[in-house]
Amino acid sequence: MAAMKFYMTPGSCSTGIHIILEELEEVFEAHIVNLPAGDHFKPDYVAVNPKSTIPALVRPDGSALTEVVSIAYWLARSRGRGRLWPADVDAEARALEAMVYVVGTVHGQGFARIFSTPTFAASPADRPKVETLGRDIVSQGFSILDAALAGRDYVAGSFSAADPILFYVEFWADKTGMELPANLAAHYRRMLERPVVQRVLREEGYNLALLGVKQSLPN
Repeated sequence: MAAMKFYMTPGSCSTGIHIILEELEEVFEAHIVNLPAGDHFKPDYVAVNPKSTIPALVRPDGSALTEVVSIAYWLARSRGRGRLWPADVDAEARALEAMVYVVGTVHGQGFARIFSTPTFAASPADRPKVETLGRDIVSQGFSILDAALAGRDYVAGSFSAADPILFYVEFWADKTGMELPANLAAHYRRMLERPVVQRVLREEGYNLALLGVKQSLPN
């Protein structure tokens, strides 16, 4: 059976899927999609993913799956004997709840305004307001996710596919100098300690010594 093909951009939301693939010890071919160069609009990639978004995963049967939550869900349920997906229905619902909120709101409405401000404001004069709104959305989202993590090490109680998805926005916060609230900061540090996460970040070109400094425990 053919190896899966994973279309990714280092440091993007695809990092979450990259971590899940590695946690499951999957064999896959990594294909880098250079977003600034417009690779996502080139015919070869559009043939894989007509949405021109990342990530995309071509499965062993040759079919392509897109969207972060869908890919994470499929991998966690169908690969590795389901060990990255909660068995309890309530924990399952919490994992889905967190992933949808991270991708749709914290990423799609918040960080998107910070990273792609001109997309939301044609006039340069309007861009500071758009970026400020993005930061406000991220801050509110982090507060909600922080409360949901109270008393838990991981999103669904034990480690699941939801945690690498939460991790990628925590990672973005770290890279952009945002301070995470206490429970998210603890989750982020916990994720950074996982050998697979460390390996993925190294593979994607990051210096681990520079990560998590702003999210360190208070003295």
